[in-house]
Amino acid sequence: MTIRLIKPEELSQLLALYAHLHPDEPEIDYSDDAVQSLWRHILEQPHLRYYVAEKDRRLVASCTLAIISNLTHDLRPYGVIQNVITDPHYRKKGFGTKVLRKALEEAWAAGCYKVVLSTLDKSRDTVRFYEGAGFHSNQRTHFIAYPQ
Repeated sequence: MTIRLIKPEELSQLLALYAHLHPDEPEIDYSDDAVQSLWRHILEQPHLRYYVAEKDRRLVASCTLAIISNLTHDLRPYGVIQNVITDPHYRKKGFGTKVLRKALEEAWAAGCYKVVLSTLDKSRDTVRFYEGAGFHSNQRTHFIAYPQ
């Protein structure tokens, strides 16, 4: 297993993983010009990082870390992790945990004073998974707004 940053040519594999993350959403055609343009734009962002777990030349887990500049906490940035996913055939084997730990390691190296992660899944297994990766669920209340 290898934990690393995603390579530009791995977009199709990432989108295949995301199909497990949001199965009700329409499939994204990675060859579409708009998708390719957005992907290039994402890869140009130095504070946006996609971490992946690779097993047998296949992406099996991923998460995204955004490092956000900040004017509080002694000017230290903070991190936001989103889009945490492991291929269902590879779950409970440590891939997701290792991807999250890599993202945390990189956030701490970048000087982040905290890293925030949110999930809609409140199942006991999911809570244990995130706590096992170093997150705490009992420290803050999070609110989310969606466009209406």
